[in-house]
Amino acid sequence: MPGVLIEPLHEEFGWSHGLIGSAVSLNLMLVGVMLPCAAALMDRFGVRPVVTFALVMVAVGSGLTVFMTEPWQLILCWGLLVGLGTGSMSMAFVATITSRWFVARRGLVSGILTAGNATGLLIFLPVVAWLATEHGWRTAALLAAGAAVAVIPLVLLRNHPADIGLRAYGATEADPGPPPHQQAGSSAGRALAVLRDASRSRTFWLLSGGFAICGMTTNGLIATHFVPAAHDHGMPPTTAASLLAVVGIFDVVGTIASGWLTDEVDPRLLVGYYVLRGVGLMTLPALMSPHVAPTMWVFIIVYGLDWVATVPPTVALCRDRFGPGVGPIVFGWVFASHQIGAAVAATAAGVVRDVTGGYDPAFYSAAGLCAIAAAMSWAIRKTPQPVT
Repeated sequence: MPGVLIEPLHEEFGWSHGLIGSAVSLNLMLVGVMLPCAAALMDRFGVRPVVTFALVMVAVGSGLTVFMTEPWQLILCWGLLVGLGTGSMSMAFVATITSRWFVARRGLVSGILTAGNATGLLIFLPVVAWLATEHGWRTAALLAAGAAVAVIPLVLLRNHPADIGLRAYGATEADPGPPPHQQAGSSAGRALAVLRDASRSRTFWLLSGGFAICGMTTNGLIATHFVPAAHDHGMPPTTAASLLAVVGIFDVVGTIASGWLTDEVDPRLLVGYYVLRGVGLMTLPALMSPHVAPTMWVFIIVYGLDWVATVPPTVALCRDRFGPGVGPIVFGWVFASHQIGAAVAATAAGVVRDVTGGYDPAFYSAAGLCAIAAAMSWAIRKTPQPVT
């Protein structure tokens, strides 16, 4: 949503792109910081209360934005409250459910769950853009708040298959899946202990570095700044938002396919994902125009297939290299780097726009970073490295 609302907020309040981007950066940063803690909280207190808290924070933060008149209020509502909410669920939920409920087809399942994010993009983004254009950005913010409240009664999740007398899907005597226990002690303390142990592994830093660049080139750059960048070239915001929604369509296909490939092929297929993304970003400035040319459709399709296709292999690598018991928490820390990268890009790209009058330097820089991410993914060893 912030990408669609940048221009309306800029026009109403006169806030710069960099200032609005800083609120998005705080949001993305909190998502990253909260993810490993959320995985530990789900382990200790259960999935249901953590997910319910997350939805309440999203509803409150989004709803309160309709009353804001100062930049600090945007940072408080959209940055802090919504950031806490989305960070308390998001990918920690995917990693936890996949690890607990499935032994077979974990990659495919993580792809399907991750595709839910793309489904939300597909459903809501064109509606949000239309509401912001026809009825004002406050109506769009209230839609987000209402949607979060509406799904709270649907949070009926069990914590573990054993709670209803089942075993994890595909469980065997050799691999029964994680035991049904709740970790005693501080959740934050456990998350930090896992970080301490995982940080001794070369694989952890390679995954974290690549995923930081993944965040820069998706949530931070394209999700936040594609709509205003297209608007700079004369494209209506509703059209640009609809293109992002189409990204969501192919995101569903790409993520589920990536989950299947993760099960069947080496998870280091991350290399190919980053190469494709870099090529797309390198060509994007030349594709911008008031109208949607066929070449822009090629970019949208390729970028959509690649958008969060990185998640299933990264979840698999965390689980395989660090074990199913702590794998979700390790992935939480790896995803924290994703959000840190996204936060940097959300502000930096806005500053680039304010200083240069365009986004081209940001797109070219991101393309170069994708090449680095591909190299880091290639350097991950095929065999697990024990964490000691």
